[in-house]
Amino acid sequence: MHLSRFVACVLFAGWVVPHVVAQEWNQWRGPSRDAQWAGSSFPTKLTGNLKQVWEQPHAQSYSGPVIRGDLVYTTETVDKTDERVTAHRLDTGDVAWTATWPGAMAVPFFAASNGDWIRATPICDAEHLIVLGMRDVLVSLDPTTGDEQWRVDFPAQLGTPLPSFGAVCSPLIDEGFVYVQTGGALVKLSVTDGAVVWKTLENAEGMMSSGAFSSPTIATLGGQKQLVVQTREELCGVDLATGQPLWREKIEAFRGMNILTPTVIGDRIFTSAHSGRAQLFSVSKAAGGDWVVDEIWSQKTQAYMSSPVVIDDTIYLHAKNQRLIALSIEDGSIRWTSEPFGKYWSMIAAGDRMLALDETGELLLISANTEKLEIIDRTQVADNAWAHLAIHGNRLIVRDLSALKVYEFDE
Repeated sequence: MHLSRFVACVLFAGWVVPHVVAQEWNQWRGPSRDAQWAGSSFPTKLTGNLKQVWEQPHAQSYSGPVIRGDLVYTTETVDKTDERVTAHRLDTGDVAWTATWPGAMAVPFFAASNGDWIRATPICDAEHLIVLGMRDVLVSLDPTTGDEQWRVDFPAQLGTPLPSFGAVCSPLIDEGFVYVQTGGALVKLSVTDGAVVWKTLENAEGMMSSGAFSSPTIATLGGQKQLVVQTREELCGVDLATGQPLWREKIEAFRGMNILTPTVIGDRIFTSAHSGRAQLFSVSKAAGGDWVVDEIWSQKTQAYMSSPVVIDDTIYLHAKNQRLIALSIEDGSIRWTSEPFGKYWSMIAAGDRMLALDETGELLLISANTEKLEIIDRTQVADNAWAHLAIHGNRLIVRDLSALKVYEFDE
């Protein structure tokens, strides 16, 4: 991976965050894929302190914006026929380049209300911008010019099924390789030329089992660096070199709606699924070499699409019932439950505060309070905002269904 790593493991917000990279919002949920931000302080208030720098119109997309250097990248589905990537100058909003290819598809009628446009958030390093399109085609672009470097059509080249709801997984880059969940398997590729190294966790075809909704992360568990990934049915640890599953844990989910990115807390992993349960697992390696997965606690809270953030000893989860819920890491007890908000939140944590973008476009500044929901301030920044919020220095980057917007705040 071309991004420099400044430590293998740092103490942050009271718990251990593995594999922290330089602070640049270059991928899904930020530098370490856990929505933790150490690049700057959040503002003390939003009202009167948040100024829009620029706005550029775009067609629909659910994929979050990513930043590398002085460029911010976004995707869109154009005229229900093509997918387009655009690089904007972060300071001015000027278009640096665009790249377009055929790539649209229609989702099943019962999911049409959730849109049929590109979903996966790209990832960018110094030499590659990796984009997964709706039709399970992975494209590598030069991040400076937009020139195509390589592409892999997974259904055509690997024979994997086309995901019924469109490809969702946000790819991950680590040490010269790309990892992504396709319509039929978890795949490792060379970032240099797209050559497939291995595929694993293959699943049967079918609307309820193929095409994972979750995105992978990397963690060191039981002393071994590994890929942590959720299929439609399981939470798994995968050997990075061989693709061999190290351990697997069944996750209850309605129609395979196992969506959250796994939240790694030291040697523990938190997850929750639609119509399932909230669970915390410990992962360790026994003296004989066998992997041991123990459920530390399990309780009734059901997630939907919003991955949580962790601050100190508390998990903050926007749940299926549209409420923010504070869960104790120690025993899973519910510390408090808020009133309902929208259907989706993207959240970023920094120190003892978090920013949350509601799908209605309302931005909330929240204090990490274990006694009650404490909203410091709130303001409207977008409309229909299902893409993940991004941050760069003292700038917030917001992507709604019609535009990319950049705001600036006083630090």
